[in-house]
Amino acid sequence: MHSASILAGVFLSLLHQVCPQEIITSQYGETIRIPCGPQDSRSEEPFLIKWKYEDKVDGTSGDLLVKRKTNATITASDEFKGRVSIGKDDSLLITNAVLSDQKTYTCMMVMISDISEHSMQVLIRKSPERVELTNNPAAVETGKRTTIGECSADDANPAAKLTWYRNDKPLEHDGKGIVITVSETVDASTGLTSSVSELQYSVEKEDMGALFSCGVQDSALRSKAVNFTINYPTEKVSLEVVTPGLLLEGADVMLRCRADGNPPPSSYVFYLQGKEVTVEDQNSYTLTGVTRDQSGEYKCSPSGDTSLVASHNITIHYLDVALSPSGKLVKAAGEPLPITLEKDASGKVTVAWTKNNASLTEEPQFERLKYSDSGLYECKVSMGDLVSTHSFELLVEGAPVITSLKEELSADGAHKVLSCEAEGFPKPTVEWSGINGTNVEESDYVDGRVTHQLTVVPRANLTVTCLVMNNLGMDSKTTEVSSLLVSHIDDTEVKRMDKQDQTEESGDPAKLAVGIVLGLILVTLALGLGYWFYIKKSKQGSWKTGEKEAGNTEESKKLEEVPQKAEV
Repeated sequence: MHSASILAGVFLSLLHQVCPQEIITSQYGETIRIPCGPQDSRSEEPFLIKWKYEDKVDGTSGDLLVKRKTNATITASDEFKGRVSIGKDDSLLITNAVLSDQKTYTCMMVMISDISEHSMQVLIRKSPERVELTNNPAAVETGKRTTIGECSADDANPAAKLTWYRNDKPLEHDGKGIVITVSETVDASTGLTSSVSELQYSVEKEDMGALFSCGVQDSALRSKAVNFTINYPTEKVSLEVVTPGLLLEGADVMLRCRADGNPPPSSYVFYLQGKEVTVEDQNSYTLTGVTRDQSGEYKCSPSGDTSLVASHNITIHYLDVALSPSGKLVKAAGEPLPITLEKDASGKVTVAWTKNNASLTEEPQFERLKYSDSGLYECKVSMGDLVSTHSFELLVEGAPVITSLKEELSADGAHKVLSCEAEGFPKPTVEWSGINGTNVEESDYVDGRVTHQLTVVPRANLTVTCLVMNNLGMDSKTTEVSSLLVSHIDDTEVKRMDKQDQTEESGDPAKLAVGIVLGLILVTLALGLGYWFYIKKSKQGSWKTGEKEAGNTEESKKLEEVPQKAEV
């Protein structure tokens, strides 16, 4: 008897060796697996394992199964019947987890040398499958707290915590502009909770286009995002000119009246310089074929509300230009030609002149017309993109005038080159008389000026005439051409040579006398040879040269003057 008491005491002391309680979380509808203590802590294999439960909420408890060596006996009540089994590692398996499975489960292991218990608390969790946003309005008004919608998440454990978002930023309940009301309902059959959150929100104009949504806290579950029309009264009106760029005289100008209300007014009144025009179902009005007199202030307002008025100053731009002279005109050289450019514009203008498409630095002025003034003159007056172009073509005409007649020695020193330069319009023709030359050249006719060159080899001193003419008149000039093929000697050199000769002559009277005699002999020979050449040349025919040599009347009659002409 005493031995039995001792054994009972030992058994009870071993029975109190209970491991600390752990918590296992399992998902609703899935299989709960509860281990029978750590496998590595067993010192020997138990010969008996017993699983039991205890509901600490209602105080109920009961056995689930007993395993002796390899045979397991299910002792579970109807609540667990058909759902309880034991695994190979002696863990308790409960299929199709429900909320009522949230209990404390204990595994008791009986070994030869020890008895131990391992308890675990099971929690069942279930997340809602979706979040829905319903009852959201199509339109709301500013200044009023309005129900934006209801957010719901059904069948959850624990109950889902719902959060509202505006453009993905959480909204917090403040009891004023934001009021969030939450309600929860528990399903009697499943014990799962459905949550509903209602948002009342005071909308402002800034919320136009904002997206509202809701979601479960600490979860990725979110509802679809919704927006809605926000209606608010008109507070401001503006008037704008739709027509782009400068408003030009004669163009059409569109005016548009805008109101910031939503919905906007359906009709507007335009105040057009003393005249009122009402337009229905639109907000624009077009001025057709505007004139400069229509520049001024224009106004508009919503129909029926004259307290909101917008205005806009409009300037109709214009550019009037008159140029005198114009067209094609012919003027005489030396005459004056006044240029008059009149401008009347609505703004600052710029003026640009060109002659034959080449830019001029200033407006042309003609006090005395020159042949070089001939050309096409164009005046371009600009005011922004508005441009007015005017032109006139000027022809300066006049009888030709010889501006230069000169002789020069050719580069090789074997010829003389006579140059006759003249100006006039129409283009003058050039004729030479008193000379017979070769290699006639003429320059281009530019700015009413032409140069005619003639290459000659004079055998005697000549008097040569250049004659220029056109249908308005003629001009001529005469020059003396020396037969000596020497370059021109200036007056200073000639005086120096004369003084040198006088000095040499005065230094030796004998030499002077001999020089005079020899000079007379040479002169006599020269006159004789000259006469002989003259008679011979007269018989063969020659150009009139203007030489002053002695001869009878019949010989003089044989001389003919044959002018050589050069048409330019």
